[in-house]
Amino acid sequence: MKHARRTVSLGAVLACVAVTMALGAAAKAPCAGGDWSDLRQYRLLCYTDVVPLLGTEQLQGGRLPFIEPCARVEGQNCDEYPVLTMYVMRAAAWVAGEEFGAFFYANAVLLTAAAAIVATSLWMLAGRRALWFALAPTLLVYGTVNWDLIAVAFATAALVAFAARRDGWAGILLGLGAAAKLYPALLVFPLLAQRLQDREPDRGITLVWATAGTWLAVNLPFVLVSPGSWWEFFRFNGARPADWDSAWYIACRAVDVACMDTRPVNVLSAILFVASFGALWIWKVSRSPSFPRWTLALPLLVCFLLTNKVYSPQYGLWLLPIFALALPDLKPFVAFAIADVAVFVTRFWFFEELAGGSGTPQWLFEVAVGARAVVLLWCLAAWLARDADPLVLGRRGWRPVTVEATAT
Repeated sequence: MKHARRTVSLGAVLACVAVTMALGAAAKAPCAGGDWSDLRQYRLLCYTDVVPLLGTEQLQGGRLPFIEPCARVEGQNCDEYPVLTMYVMRAAAWVAGEEFGAFFYANAVLLTAAAAIVATSLWMLAGRRALWFALAPTLLVYGTVNWDLIAVAFATAALVAFAARRDGWAGILLGLGAAAKLYPALLVFPLLAQRLQDREPDRGITLVWATAGTWLAVNLPFVLVSPGSWWEFFRFNGARPADWDSAWYIACRAVDVACMDTRPVNVLSAILFVASFGALWIWKVSRSPSFPRWTLALPLLVCFLLTNKVYSPQYGLWLLPIFALALPDLKPFVAFAIADVAVFVTRFWFFEELAGGSGTPQWLFEVAVGARAVVLLWCLAAWLARDADPLVLGRRGWRPVTVEATAT
């Protein structure tokens, strides 16, 4: 199997990842102790879900998620994450004990290991463009905000297995990723489309069944033992309203007709997602009929983020590996990084104002969200305009196409 030329050593890439994650953890350090009474989580931009969820997910007493029920607490959700993520939290709490700071740093170590897996996988597939991920501002500010890097690691490792034509292993890794965060399941679609393009449907079927079987194997024991607790993730996400930095929320603030109940928003989000992705696929085929179908991962994720009712801050981490693989144009990547950090800063400073502090006004935050959406649309346009792709999946694996001309 041939890969993109590696003009940067793996050691250098991993060193960059370690520095980026260490700086990110240091930036969160003022919040690690759990005393947020002075609004420091917003003012100092050190907010992280990791710290409060030790308490709200009721992990301090050794409780086993899903198996042992949560105590009812008004205004709090519990067992609201997929199984694998909940047990990563559980393992970190076992190691760290009941101290907020120790819990945060234990998770920071786990998430750094996940980031290293992502970087190694990208180095294998795209050579020096692994540095895009390793040095990304998005990784610095969001790497320890939540546990998304666990799913990103499984998803990116799955691409390595897929490139090596180990479709069963690719499916297993995607299934594990989906058991941590559902988004890796979306990647089954472009990878299946690639196998159909290669006229290897049996490999595509293996991928699909391995993904579904792995996800089911992880989840089924909890479904059988405590179906109500296991279903909480789906219930919570189905019932939650449009989030602050979604297009749905901003549209509601601008136009009354856009203010709808959660159920129609869920339905319309799904329709818009499928319609926009389908339209982009048709457009791309009309311009370049033989384009590698695996690159559909980029418009798939971007359309999902732009049409979904929730765009949590750390979701930008999902896109970093796909940028390096499917859109090796540095300008859109840099623009996305700037816009993503702008959303991070204005979001939490707006939250400070909302909580009674000084902060910044909401309109500034919404401008940043709009700018990020425009950049993502630019990324879609850049993907549509590409006549060749940096990595083409052939019968012997991934091979570079004009790597020196496209890699930056």
